[in-house]
Amino acid sequence: MAKVKKGSDNLVFGLDIGTRSIVGTVGYIVKDKFHVVGQCVKEHETRAMLDGQIHDIMKVGGTIKSVKETLEKKLGVTLSDVCIAAAGRVLKTITTTSEHIFDAEKEVDNEDIYNLLMDGVEQAYADFANVNDSDLKFYCVGYTPMRYYMNGYQIGNLEGHKASKISCELIATFLPDDVVDGLYKAVEIAGLTVANMTLEPIAAIQVAIPEKFRMLNLALVDVGAGTSDISITNDGTIVAYGMIPTAGDSLTDIIVQNCLVDFDTAEMIKRSADGKKAIEYTDIMGLPQTIEPARVHEMLDAKLEEMTDLVAAEIKRLNGEKSVSAVFVVGGGGTVKGYTDKLAQKLGIVKERVAVRGKEVMQTIVFENEDAIQDSLMVTPIGICLSYYAQSNNFIFVNFNGTRLKLYDNGKLTVSDAAMQVSFPNEDLFPKRGKAVNFTVNKKQRMIRGEQGDSSVITINGEPGDLYSAITSGDDINVTPSTAGADADASLGSLKELSEPLHAVVNGKTIELPRTAIVNGERQNEFYQIKDGDEIVIENYYTVSDICKLLELESGAGILVNGTAAKMSTKVYENFTLDFDNNAPMDSDEEAETDGNLSAEEDADSYSSEYDKLPEDDSEDDNGSDAEDESEEAVEDEKPVDNGPVEISITANGSPVTMHGKKSYVFVDVFDYIDFDLRNPAGRSVITKVNGREAAYMQPISEGDVLEIYWDRD
Repeated sequence: MAKVKKGSDNLVFGLDIGTRSIVGTVGYIVKDKFHVVGQCVKEHETRAMLDGQIHDIMKVGGTIKSVKETLEKKLGVTLSDVCIAAAGRVLKTITTTSEHIFDAEKEVDNEDIYNLLMDGVEQAYADFANVNDSDLKFYCVGYTPMRYYMNGYQIGNLEGHKASKISCELIATFLPDDVVDGLYKAVEIAGLTVANMTLEPIAAIQVAIPEKFRMLNLALVDVGAGTSDISITNDGTIVAYGMIPTAGDSLTDIIVQNCLVDFDTAEMIKRSADGKKAIEYTDIMGLPQTIEPARVHEMLDAKLEEMTDLVAAEIKRLNGEKSVSAVFVVGGGGTVKGYTDKLAQKLGIVKERVAVRGKEVMQTIVFENEDAIQDSLMVTPIGICLSYYAQSNNFIFVNFNGTRLKLYDNGKLTVSDAAMQVSFPNEDLFPKRGKAVNFTVNKKQRMIRGEQGDSSVITINGEPGDLYSAITSGDDINVTPSTAGADADASLGSLKELSEPLHAVVNGKTIELPRTAIVNGERQNEFYQIKDGDEIVIENYYTVSDICKLLELESGAGILVNGTAAKMSTKVYENFTLDFDNNAPMDSDEEAETDGNLSAEEDADSYSSEYDKLPEDDSEDDNGSDAEDESEEAVEDEKPVDNGPVEISITANGSPVTMHGKKSYVFVDVFDYIDFDLRNPAGRSVITKVNGREAAYMQPISEGDVLEIYWDRD
């Protein structure tokens, strides 16, 4: 068992899950130097991965488990978390900018920078959604800040500076959901949890091209077994990522076809071709064979030409259609003889500036084991470990109402993020009201809301939570949907308009008359339940007949309304007076058996027009005067000639009024010409005068009369 040195309490476990092999690295960082304490390389027993994509999750998971257990045994530790990297088979990149403006100038700290980067990643997600025209769901698997700005000026490091505005340009990389899910599932089978995920070229560049070299226009090519991943640096930052889906395995396949061997034997032949000795092998027929290294290189030459053509073209595309100053090559596929020379030729640069990088770029790496591997194969695995310190960019898995859910971890995930991810209905998160009732009162829209229901009940690992509770990997979230309250339930009696009674003075005594309502053309009582769409009209009068029935009064005697003889259909409004005069005859009224009302709609539209008018062709004196003492013949002799409507001019409350359209006029007609609100009493009663003397509503008026109408407030 290897002894882990002091200072390695926080070990980082990195896995390079490649097409041909899985490389595990364990280490820790001290004073900017990464200490490698354990390494393990295991090749896949079958072609469980192709072109960086997992094809057999169970077999890949088994190999990962074997690497994990080997390292645990060597180091005497338990490994539970792991950092991984994805190959860019269908890599997409987005460059975006995020900005923070502070309320006042402040010193920028790590949290400010972290929030700035996370906002940039979220913006990249939004930007990518706008250009993703495929049916595939993509995840961000890595991001790199390209440039920082403070108050509009570029700066290398924001931390510690005082600023009112900070911003950042970053490049985010995206891969399809199936690539990411396959990696996570394989790691889970091995009993591990992903602590961080990045992209292979991002990981490789952490080691191969240190920041001090990134002012130069360089390219890094990570030639694996299935893919060749590319990154470009310039002006002190990483400016682009790319890939081509061809690498070392395509060379091995050439040997399989030419030598008639299985893939593993072909891989052995390819690696042995770097030597000078003839290579012995057995073909699929069981026959022993021998091949010279030169012959192997000859059969691979055409494929190397094709591979380097593709890589050179991609480098130029990423670099603005021009070559770079130099290329660092890492990964096992790049070690094949002739690869670097051909790539230099295609890029138009001297061959010395395209080189395989291994131990030369590991100056800040400390290998604590004497037999440690220090070649180009280890660049990416170590870079995966270093990416853990550079950025925390991973996914977490939680259970939401029994469903396993994957979330991009931006460091501030809450229950609401999980609910949105599973498209949990928004209305089931918040209390729901019962159904409302919409109706009209006197043609004005009215609504009564239903009752509020109960909020959703949220628990996290059995403990109470809410929508804003933070969540972490492995949490068990349960949300019981909110409930709806009772539907709106209202009766006519609950309306304010019906709660205020009418007042009338009957034989000198003030009485209260309950308001009545017409609903959809029919009279209803206070217990009527209002329904959606009802049209309600509140009546603001009673007829004389209604009052007689309500008070159980005899209706045979003469009745005066505001001192004027009335019919049974005469309307009685707020503060009107009714007097029963046993000596006065009851005014003839054929409509006494009916209410003689205007329609409820007409009543709501125009109050003043609701007063009873004298019949235009009725010669009777409604004041019940001396007409009965005259003989019928005398009355006929005195009947005026019918010359049609006449026009008179009067003064009402100090303003001239011209009345027209009728043959004769009574006091109450003036309400058609003035603005006087009888619906809202402003005193005990209405004072009416003609030429300075008190007058009844039905008193005739003539040319030049002066009328006064006002509320008695004493």
